[in-house]
Amino acid sequence: MLIGVLGAGHLGKIHIKCIREIPEFNLVGFYDASADVRKKVSDEFGLKAFKSMDELIDSCDAIDIVTPTLSHYDCASRSLKKFKHVFIEKPVTSNIDEARTLIELMHEANVKVQVGHVERFNPAFQSAKGYINTPMFIETHRLAQFNPRGTDVSVVLDLMIHDIDIVLSVVRSNIKRISASGVAVVSDSPDIANARIEFDNGCVANLTASRISMKNMRKTRIFQRDAYISIDFLEKQSNIVRLKNVEGEPDPLALILDLGENKPKKQLYIENPKSEPINAIKTELETFYKAIKNNTEPIVTLEDGYNALRVAYKIIEKMNLTINFQES
Repeated sequence: MLIGVLGAGHLGKIHIKCIREIPEFNLVGFYDASADVRKKVSDEFGLKAFKSMDELIDSCDAIDIVTPTLSHYDCASRSLKKFKHVFIEKPVTSNIDEARTLIELMHEANVKVQVGHVERFNPAFQSAKGYINTPMFIETHRLAQFNPRGTDVSVVLDLMIHDIDIVLSVVRSNIKRISASGVAVVSDSPDIANARIEFDNGCVANLTASRISMKNMRKTRIFQRDAYISIDFLEKQSNIVRLKNVEGEPDPLALILDLGENKPKKQLYIENPKSEPINAIKTELETFYKAIKNNTEPIVTLEDGYNALRVAYKIIEKMNLTINFQES
């Protein structure tokens, strides 16, 4: 399958390397708006640099969009109008209306579109998701050391959107209420944000994101009936703590909880599911190919990207209300 890459910045070069390791893809080349970047990347990879976006799109069956978010819609809409399959990095577009239009174009073109919410493919999440069943409380912390790259958008779109997507993928319920607050410290948009999402089924998700932390952290804790699940996306490890009724005579070394009179004793089981070392970006691109080849739904659909973006903008709206109230 012929594929081309739009955008050859830091992440774009990673995508180029990954695509070259996927034998089912034939990477025909790339396009970047910067002539200097085109020459540098072409020399570095020995790869054809196309002179225009449309020339690249016309030469491919599928397009991998790794450009700045503001150009996602233009790149994707041009590709879809030419009936090309599209992989598009997160956030899917810079606003909700653009994402909604892309969904319409995708259906009209009858092609596959996958959104690059890469944490869905993190081995820690992959090893833990089979244990997740009707979560009732979720707490996430995504903290990053300051990096000027990405500060053109709110920390919600830069970092928190990863966790928004993860939460929406495991909580199968409509959202009832969202509240949020944020603070701009070093940039013009919030650098620290906290959001509380309440769902109709009673689940509550508390999300915190910061891009001015002293250390990096990407942790999610999930609480559900008789179980606690901890996922470390950075270290790629997960821990599962489960409670089960004690049956018969327990092992003398077992961890037993006595919950009081007339209540069955519970035994504590601690598991550390094995996380297979994988390249998550390469894996998501491989699943994109499989969705096209097998005519199946991508693991992260365009609708998933739209839903995460919609919640992100709702959080930003709530943050702005809080900030305006504090300033008045």
